[in-house]
Amino acid sequence: MRKFDGDRLVIATHNAGKLREIAALLAPYGVTVSSAADHGLEEPAETEDNFAGNARIKAHFAAKATGLPALSDDSGLSVDALDGAPGVYTADWAETPNGRDFPMAMEKVWSLLEAKSVPEPRQAQFNCTLCLAWPDGHDEIFAGLVHGRIVWPMRGTQGFGFDPVFVPDGETETFGEMDPARKHGMSHRAVAFDKLVKGCFA
Repeated sequence: MRKFDGDRLVIATHNAGKLREIAALLAPYGVTVSSAADHGLEEPAETEDNFAGNARIKAHFAAKATGLPALSDDSGLSVDALDGAPGVYTADWAETPNGRDFPMAMEKVWSLLEAKSVPEPRQAQFNCTLCLAWPDGHDEIFAGLVHGRIVWPMRGTQGFGFDPVFVPDGETETFGEMDPARKHGMSHRAVAFDKLVKGCFA
């Protein structure tokens, strides 16, 4: 496994919330992060049907365009009773002509569960797959998963995306209600990052 030995890393995202989370997780390692948006990069088309494939597309695109190592995160919510949907299309479910509307997307998930009369607990997982890519084409992949359930109504304003309707197993608060430091310690992104750090930064 290749070690990261630089001090600059491009985070292949245009999502400010995701950038904040990743910057906080990498802060102890003296890495200066910038986003794809900071470099004026467009978002490449995510044409794969799995998290790892889409993570690779984004990381290699950013690494090639900037000449710097790049880290991408392809993540999403998979709901058991919806055959794993929205899955890799999690962000797409929130798309509107005026930008992403996650409350609308969360309502869509809940409405589909209601229409199918799915019994409680309405089980789901947050998935996070990280790809660390170098300009020479090498990459390393790390996956994280956290199990939980979908609740309604939406609760909390601390997180982003589908956080306000997801309660991780063993907890009573949604990711949207949790103190961010506590969420960072147990989230799907934290699990994947723990693997990344042990593999490439430790």
